[in-house]
Amino acid sequence: MKYSSRLIVLAVAVAAMIGAGCAKKKVAAQGPPPPSQPAAAAQQQSTTQTARTETRTPAPAPAPQQTTRMPNSQTRARIDTLLARIEDAYFDYDKHTLRPDAIKALEADSSELRDILKDYPDYKLNIEGHCDERGSAEYNMALGQERSDAAKAYLVQVGIPSAQLGTVSYGKEKPACDEHDEACWQKNRRIHIVADSQQR
Repeated sequence: MKYSSRLIVLAVAVAAMIGAGCAKKKVAAQGPPPPSQPAAAAQQQSTTQTARTETRTPAPAPAPQQTTRMPNSQTRARIDTLLARIEDAYFDYDKHTLRPDAIKALEADSSELRDILKDYPDYKLNIEGHCDERGSAEYNMALGQERSDAAKAYLVQVGIPSAQLGTVSYGKEKPACDEHDEACWQKNRRIHIVADSQQR
């Protein structure tokens, strides 16, 4: 009887130990609790937004507006009219400084010319320097250049961009008058403004 009681007690103890060990294993095997409904929704929304961001293609940049840098035919005609109205500026013998009458000639339509040219930065004018027949060809080429440079300096001062004004000297090679007297020589000592022939 004592032996069977002990056996029963031992069996109960073993069963208790086994049950306790199984319970511990079950607790250890359990994973973390499932996320609550709001947390799961937030995570899904974040994933969706990331996917949208990755698949969104950037909008193409707007094409830059191209503005013409050369005048149209109507504006060119207006420029030609102004150039025809601007009288040649004349110089004293062997001088390259602008006289008052030369300044007046350049001043006549240069402000309107300036206002047109500033809108067309690729359009260029040439200032031609001329001399009378006296003196060597080399000397007159240098003097003609000084005269065209003096006229350019004045026009830049008026507001015409320097980059749109070229200068050239013809010395005594292209006279406006062929007589051999002072009246004719005065006509040849001049500057003349023309549109750059390469843009025609």
